[in-house]
Amino acid sequence: MTTLTDAAAAPAAVTDAARPPRRRRHRLAATVSRYRWMFLLLLPGIVYFALFRFWPMYGAQIAFRNYIPFLGIEGSEWVGMQHFEDFFTNPDFPRLLANTLILAALSLFIAFPLTIVLALVLNELRLQILKRTVQTLVYIPHFLSWTVVVSLTGLLFAVGSGPLWTLLNGVLGSDANFLTDPTWFRPLILLQDVWKNTGWGTIIFLAALAGVDQEQYEAAIIDGAGRWDRVWHITLPSIRPTIIIMLILQTGQILNTGFEQIYLMSNALNRTVADVFDTYVYFVGIQQGAYSYSTAVGLAKAIVGLILIFGTNWLAKRFNQQGIF
Repeated sequence: MTTLTDAAAAPAAVTDAARPPRRRRHRLAATVSRYRWMFLLLLPGIVYFALFRFWPMYGAQIAFRNYIPFLGIEGSEWVGMQHFEDFFTNPDFPRLLANTLILAALSLFIAFPLTIVLALVLNELRLQILKRTVQTLVYIPHFLSWTVVVSLTGLLFAVGSGPLWTLLNGVLGSDANFLTDPTWFRPLILLQDVWKNTGWGTIIFLAALAGVDQEQYEAAIIDGAGRWDRVWHITLPSIRPTIIIMLILQTGQILNTGFEQIYLMSNALNRTVADVFDTYVYFVGIQQGAYSYSTAVGLAKAIVGLILIFGTNWLAKRFNQQGIF
């Protein structure tokens, strides 16, 4: 039996979909007017992503066409998956995949943990002047371009005059050319990555560490826990969600080893270990003019990265951890 209270509450249960279009438009206009400054702040970001992220996706269809610039995208012949088949059956594919995965593994298993370690060390510093000084020193390299970083590497490891070349060759007892020796290419790439990006990567982890409940540390001290015990049982579990989210994002970038750094460090003598997917796309697409083929390579790389993100996020959820979606 319908009561008077239910009858009075019935109009309030009407959803926006049931309201007249004019009324819905009025509510939308009122919402936009109320939050107009927030929408204005969002506008540059929306325009950027629309122009440089979503609109170029229209041109990705040349990966399925035999693209000829004079004919345009629509006028070029549709060839389906031919370029993908050519790429996966190319003799260079195993070498490119191995080089890319090795560099990605070095970044994921060495450079990424060092970011967490540095954040923990900075968080344990109690002298604020020392803490700010160290933070500033480790942040500065991030603002240098890869061109400057590679130039500094060339000066430090220059044959016959570089200070690090002299030191290492004195220790090793050899006259190795670190800039052209394929054996030293990956260690140099890793050292550059650690020096340039580790300090900057600590920002997010330091922000997460600032949110750790200090009462937990006080209780642990009363219970007799040492500094290492507090880090292991309080600090790391508290920032675990942040670590997992950053790990998921890092996993999605496995095949993106970075074009500029690899290209500037590569030469004719270390090309066997320096060629990765990013440089291969440049050499084939720009220098040789194989636009459709290089687009297929880049699209395949992006799809693999997307799958890795979804896969890592699924694994995180399976282990009852917070994912990114």
